[in-house]
Amino acid sequence: MSPTFRALSNYNYRLYAAGGVVSNTGTWMQRVAQDWLVLQLSHSPMALGITTGLQFLPILLFSPYAGLVADRFPKRRLLQVTQAMMAVPALVLGILALTGAAQTWQVYVLAFVFGIGTAFDAPARQSFVSEMVGPDDLTNAVGLNSASFNAARIVGPAVAGGLIAAFGSGVAATGGVIVLNALSYGAVVFALQKMRSSDLDSPELAGHQKGMIRDGLSYVRRRPDIMLILAIVFFAGTFGLNFQMTSALMATGVFHKGAGEYGLLGTTMAIGSLSGALLAARRIGRPRQRLVVFAALAFGAAEMVAGVLPSYLAFALWTPVLGITALTMITAANTFVQLGTAPELRGRVMALYMMIFMGGTPIGAPIVGWVGDAFGARWTLLGGGAITIAGTLFAVLLFSWSKGLIGHHEASVEDGAADEVVAGRAA
Repeated sequence: MSPTFRALSNYNYRLYAAGGVVSNTGTWMQRVAQDWLVLQLSHSPMALGITTGLQFLPILLFSPYAGLVADRFPKRRLLQVTQAMMAVPALVLGILALTGAAQTWQVYVLAFVFGIGTAFDAPARQSFVSEMVGPDDLTNAVGLNSASFNAARIVGPAVAGGLIAAFGSGVAATGGVIVLNALSYGAVVFALQKMRSSDLDSPELAGHQKGMIRDGLSYVRRRPDIMLILAIVFFAGTFGLNFQMTSALMATGVFHKGAGEYGLLGTTMAIGSLSGALLAARRIGRPRQRLVVFAALAFGAAEMVAGVLPSYLAFALWTPVLGITALTMITAANTFVQLGTAPELRGRVMALYMMIFMGGTPIGAPIVGWVGDAFGARWTLLGGGAITIAGTLFAVLLFSWSKGLIGHHEASVEDGAADEVVAGRAA
């Protein structure tokens, strides 16, 4: 088998990946449909920012508890529950839109409820990958997960935009697309049910003890290498990675396009994201911190360029560059943290990672929406790229130079010595 797809030799991972393609396609269809629904109901970029912020707010609020749950309960069963937690609010929102009863406040509430399911799903899903594949294939599996997500990102927005346009581009048209996403979660539940339990390398479940969340935080605090990565993904995730909103604002407010052209932007960006994910899947071993740093800087610069492009065609042709730089940063950061974390703490550490990476969106999305209202859509990209670059450089200065991560210490972390020391202290 090609080294790019070597993790697919694992039966359980093949099932997981197949279910993920279906579910991810539905997820991207709903993202386009939900954004279009909010714009149809409110005609306000600020409302779009509030919706996005509410959807990610539970990650900020509940991730520490979600990580603890992921370490204490079987992740396979937990994931089946979280899939249902996301399917129900999607189904309710879809029915409201189909019947013409949807209102902006209802979208706000259901986006928040959907986000609760996402908050508990994310750390379990991230750490479950290491149970399906061994350490040698973890980098490949993380890359393939991103490839699956972004292959769906190519198909989902285009299909959603086409369906919404075909059915009149109104509120009801978005409802059918959202209902399809609700049904897509069944594919993941089915795949999890059919897995071979004997093939899973599940760590011993953590018992109930006081201070378990604090133990996870203390572990990360003693790891400046992980702290550096978390700082970078905070700035990029909070202010730079707001594509679903900035693309909608650019398509409608700057280039005066409709739902079909907006959906196409998601597809063109996903071409670059898919390329970045497949390149990540070919890498062997643990990525270095400098790859995360350089990819974050490149992404910030690419986003600023996107903010000044003069036409819809130029913007669409540039979005693959945004995709490949963003995915290179994301997959490298994710793999670095997973491979560098003690197995018994992986759920809590990945929950913290997801809280910082995605939980900053409730802060950044309303700010980006306000910037779009006050200064125009182009400044959402110019400002997001500039803050990503400045934040990355600040993180390098703070956590690398002051903590001695450049040079010998970085090598010692990568050869695993630091992991053993810190794991011993955490125990």
